[in-house]
Amino acid sequence: MPPRPVTSSRRNFLARTGGGLGLLALADLLAAQSGGPGLAADRSVHPFAPRSPHHAPRACRVVFLYMPGGPSHVDLFDPKPRLAIDHGKPLPFEKPRLERTKTGHLLGSPWSFARHGRSGIEVSELLPRTASCIDDLCVIRSMVADNINHSGAALQMCTGEQAFSRPSMGSWLLYGLGTENQNLPGFVVVSPAEVFQGAQLWASSFLPSAYQGTRVRDLEHPIANLGGGTGPAGQRVMLDALGRFDAARDRTSVDASALDARIASFELAFRMQREAPEAFDLVRESPSVRALYGIGSPETDLFGRQCLLGRRLLERGVRFVQLFDAPFNNAWDHHSGLRENLPKRCRAIDQPVAALLTDLKALGLLDDTLVLWGGEFGRTPTAEGVDGREHHPFGFTMWMAGGGIRGGMVHGATDEFGWHAVQDRVHVHDLHATILHLMGIDHERLTFRFGGRDHRLTDVHGRVVTRILA
Repeated sequence: MPPRPVTSSRRNFLARTGGGLGLLALADLLAAQSGGPGLAADRSVHPFAPRSPHHAPRACRVVFLYMPGGPSHVDLFDPKPRLAIDHGKPLPFEKPRLERTKTGHLLGSPWSFARHGRSGIEVSELLPRTASCIDDLCVIRSMVADNINHSGAALQMCTGEQAFSRPSMGSWLLYGLGTENQNLPGFVVVSPAEVFQGAQLWASSFLPSAYQGTRVRDLEHPIANLGGGTGPAGQRVMLDALGRFDAARDRTSVDASALDARIASFELAFRMQREAPEAFDLVRESPSVRALYGIGSPETDLFGRQCLLGRRLLERGVRFVQLFDAPFNNAWDHHSGLRENLPKRCRAIDQPVAALLTDLKALGLLDDTLVLWGGEFGRTPTAEGVDGREHHPFGFTMWMAGGGIRGGMVHGATDEFGWHAVQDRVHVHDLHATILHLMGIDHERLTFRFGGRDHRLTDVHGRVVTRILA
């Protein structure tokens, strides 16, 4: 006689499997509490959950000190004695055809350079505080970019692409790694004024909208409408109801990802009410720390507040912080008035930048925090008018510190006039590949399929600059 088939009612099935479903939920909660991705790594449900890197990272977080408009390399970090000797003479070779405005003869720097630190790297007299930290800096004197206009060059520096909307560097890092603190945005942008291309510089583009940067414009009231109107209990009820509606809808709809990201942003805003007010409150810092950053002094107060806020966010687990020195649009765009305006900008940022480096180092955070300084390009060694410099993407300077970078070194060189990068050129794509590498990401493997092909921050280019790694 054949064995009788085993039958089970729905009640028995649920009784036998209910414990397993509960354990799955418990495993997810424990993984999220422990900081691991667990099941919460599903980006559509938990877009900010921490995720494993491709290899062991040297840095856990990034702060990009962005000088919009283009700081002059030959006046700050790339001394050119020949430029001073030939001041007023024509450039002794043909200029590239890519020229925005016709410039005149060579313009030697009005400021002197001196050697600093054990490394003896030369820095302009305009940046004495930054010069005191030179042994922590890797000065890259051979940067090159592809666009001579602010709009295209700024897009390339921040997103890797000159013309089309692409995800920003911070968005890629947040997408690839998540963030350590689920109660704060993983990508914060501090920009008091507008800059060329604006929100495109911190946009998520075709990545889910949850990964775009959160902009802080007003440092007195950094997050508008944070408190909401119904109180925490009422907001929780509304969010739970929204979650139930979301769970009941058709998951195959084309707007599923966008709606998931929107709900995730609501949840983040709710959680931020607990932690953000404390994180953004600079008054909680001691008077000595605020004085270290130059807060209270008219020249340094604004960028000092930005840098101190950046440090507070970094130490609380924010993945990427981008600080724009933007008291007005393109503050470093010195087509004229170079002798008056460049010293003003340097005085505004020199003390805060040095304070940030010193503070991160004292707190033990510099070793795994990558600091990047620069703009979208440099300025011409030739004069625009009588006291200005034009845009210059053919060879310019940026510097990096902390997070696996070799400090106290110069990488690359421009020619004797500061026009062309002639030694160990570093393209913007190479810079991005190196930053991703230090964060534990293979730039060729971090991709997102859109428009029929896989996209990445470095497009089809980029190489890791291994010589600058510690």
